[in-house]
Amino acid sequence: MSAEFSHEVSSRICKHMNEDHANAVLLYAQHFGGVANATKAEMLKIDSVGMDLTVQVSEETLPLRIEFDHNLVDSEDAHHTLIAMVKQARTS
Repeated sequence: MSAEFSHEVSSRICKHMNEDHANAVLLYAQHFGGVANATKAEMLKIDSVGMDLTVQVSEETLPLRIEFDHNLVDSEDAHHTLIAMVKQARTS
């Protein structure tokens, strides 16, 4: 896979995360994005370098970019990385 995920791959991952793992997306925003007071987050896009979220803080919706600790190789790498990030956020 190239350095950028295709629109289809990004959309599929985001849809899955938002529908099935909304709590994990919120954890990413709170822990890795430094927005501890976020009450809701949505994944908009994922690429090999990071993910773009929107974050709800009080009445305001803010954009948030979270970069990965390495460049993702493919969607399987994204899957494993997102799981590892959730585990890290939960144990910190």
